[in-house]
Amino acid sequence: MRGETTIRQATICRETKETQIALYLNLEGGERKIETGIGFFDHMLGSFAVHGGFGLILKCTGDLEVDGHHTVEDVGIALGQALARILGDRAGIARFGSSYVPMDEALGFCALDISGRPYLVYDAPMPQPVCGQYDTCLTVEFMRAFATHAGITSGSSGSSGSSLSSSWSTEGPTIFQPAYRVKSFSMAVPKSKGAVQASSVYQPSNSKSPLVGSAGRTTCPPMGTSCVSTAEPPLESKV
Repeated sequence: MRGETTIRQATICRETKETQIALYLNLEGGERKIETGIGFFDHMLGSFAVHGGFGLILKCTGDLEVDGHHTVEDVGIALGQALARILGDRAGIARFGSSYVPMDEALGFCALDISGRPYLVYDAPMPQPVCGQYDTCLTVEFMRAFATHAGITSGSSGSSGSSLSSSWSTEGPTIFQPAYRVKSFSMAVPKSKGAVQASSVYQPSNSKSPLVGSAGRTTCPPMGTSCVSTAEPPLESKV
């Protein structure tokens, strides 16, 4: 939580034949710079980060000449992987959280269990098939990829016209609640039946670093692997 001596942050670099992604997530806050090539998707990711109080630096180059599916889904994968790394063995987390977000005539709701057990229920109407260059049907693909790779159970819903914006805006603040450390839970993930499938242990760096090296270039390891850098922001990415 904010105030911890360890900065909870992670950097993910992910490259496939369809997308190249460099992503930095800081749960304590910080700079937000998002470039995916899909303007409305950038806007929604910005809402996710702003309302969650997260720092998020993201550069994605995808095969948008095909469509936006690979870009949206792969960003969800990378963001989920970053959160899973930050949470580590999840010992001491509050585990559960929920939020309502009213936006004009719409009401968004999200409830999460971030214990390491992935599942998604997403029920929000999409009256507009397209917002800008963003296909709204891809929202569920992002949410599914994010939940699966973060190891969270996510239940989201929305009502009426602005449900897309409200459903994105609920996810960020909902994540922040269960990610808090609770002193009485310091030894393990809170559980009543003795076992919860959780992700592997990750010890985040104490540095302020996101993605750039001394030459101002993205510091990514070989294809398909992840990285943690020790350089200073802002992001200047080759991908």
